[in-house]
Amino acid sequence: MAGGKMHGRRKLRLGDLLVKYDVLTEEDLQKGLELQKGSGKKLGEVLVDNNICTDEAIADALSDQLHLEKVDLTGVKIDDSILKMVPSNVVRRHNAIPYAYHPGNANVLMLAMSDPMDMDAIDDFTIVTNLQIEPVVATRRQVAVAIDRAYGTADVMDVANKYAEEKINERKEQEAEREEANAEIDNSPIVSLVKQMVDQAVRQRTSDIHIEPLEMNVRVRYRIDGALYERLVYANELLSAIVARIKIISGMDISEKRRPQDGRMTQVVDGQEFDIRVSILPTVYGEKVVMRLTSKNALSREKKDLGLNEHELKQFDHIFGNPHGIILVTGPTGSGKSTTLYTALSELNREEVNIITVEDPVEANINGINQVQVNPKAELTFASALRSILRQDPDIIMIGEIRDGETAGIAVQASITGHLVVSTLHTNSSAGAVGRLIDMGIEPYLLADSIVGIIAQRLVRRLCPNCKKAKDPDAEEKEILGIPENSKKKIKIYEPCGCDQCDNTGFKGRIGVYEILEISPRLKRVISKNSTAEEIKEVAMEEGMNTLRMSATRYVLDGITSVNEMKKVSFDV
Repeated sequence: MAGGKMHGRRKLRLGDLLVKYDVLTEEDLQKGLELQKGSGKKLGEVLVDNNICTDEAIADALSDQLHLEKVDLTGVKIDDSILKMVPSNVVRRHNAIPYAYHPGNANVLMLAMSDPMDMDAIDDFTIVTNLQIEPVVATRRQVAVAIDRAYGTADVMDVANKYAEEKINERKEQEAEREEANAEIDNSPIVSLVKQMVDQAVRQRTSDIHIEPLEMNVRVRYRIDGALYERLVYANELLSAIVARIKIISGMDISEKRRPQDGRMTQVVDGQEFDIRVSILPTVYGEKVVMRLTSKNALSREKKDLGLNEHELKQFDHIFGNPHGIILVTGPTGSGKSTTLYTALSELNREEVNIITVEDPVEANINGINQVQVNPKAELTFASALRSILRQDPDIIMIGEIRDGETAGIAVQASITGHLVVSTLHTNSSAGAVGRLIDMGIEPYLLADSIVGIIAQRLVRRLCPNCKKAKDPDAEEKEILGIPENSKKKIKIYEPCGCDQCDNTGFKGRIGVYEILEISPRLKRVISKNSTAEEIKEVAMEEGMNTLRMSATRYVLDGITSVNEMKKVSFDV
């Protein structure tokens, strides 16, 4: 079957095929071929990594030209009997994975390939499985994710077990202190283990990796969509080597084990660069490591992807359209404040505008924006950096966080003298931000004059659309949602279940919940009278502001999230 279909494919070249299907121009192809020289990568990989074209466009062109089916591997569960037939080094070498037997013939194996013209791969899979191969087109990323899902944990555990075995044997012969600082640090199994751990975490949409020493073993948990899930457990013998490897690549002192340390590293996963902030803390059973993963381009996203509804988008645009004044984004740690600010800055980033940021630390680099990182050792604080920035002829200033009265005072002065200042503040609600700044020593009349908008936000987990389950709300849930108990209106709410597509968590991705307070002339008068947060909120709601609770309720009634998620968001609001 494979043989008959594949005749003549050797003569076809991917580049020519993509030009023929108008996926690339001739110039794009030449640029791609130039970049490919000496890289050791396939042309398709180079084109996607350099944003010349997309994975999807390549897969569609291959599917059309070669008359092959295109498969979506998301959530596909591969039979164990297939996985046992093919070793992981073969699937990784060819970036192809057999995912099912042919529906009409159990002697034919369906092989998802990002490059179905790779005859060597088809030959290899034929030899290894002793079955006929039917090539099917899939995107390179989908194949990589499927391979990682099918083989990732087993590969990591293999390496870990091998290393643990070596380590236990070594430990019988050597002293513990000597072995930790020895050549084990550069031992390739550990290098590979740490790399695969990060790769696997990225492919599971992880924001933080926690490596935790416990009494009997080492536990690895991934924070996915705001919740922690245990993913791997290693022998205690591995801890010192894993920590030493992470210290080396993130620029820390490997001999220091009693003090907390911070560092950063970068790693490329599936052609995307990730910035990883590393924190190490000594605990009773050893050093605990937390690695925060940030994609270089994940923080600035399309405005429409933030989760703002049509009315909120208009408010958002109106607030950020102000030529000067202070705009604040408030919420607890991990509520998506940085993403909102970076998205707004990317929108405002034009040739005629000078944007300068002062951050601690700089979380993502944006082309065309001047970013300053706070460095207290060099006496570069938020306040001192801001004073220097004001001499740099800025139009827009972004302050990572207003932490003290001095920074707040300079921000207010800058906004009154014709600059647009955007910043974050740790308060629970938008109205509460006004009181916080007054507590920091800002005069209410100055604040009323300078502030133009406050956005309070949280993140809620989205229910997995594939497995969420409908139910009727009970009396308590009706009360939380503000539905009268005797209401005859038919209402359905949804709760999480768990399936292959969401890694059995019941949730897939997160969405922002917003409370946007636009400062009207009436609110300016209320603020200048040093009113309480409650009074400010009351006036804002009369003027049409939706609170966090109201926005979260809408998501529950629309089936986007669950009542439990909503309770986390609006517990204190």
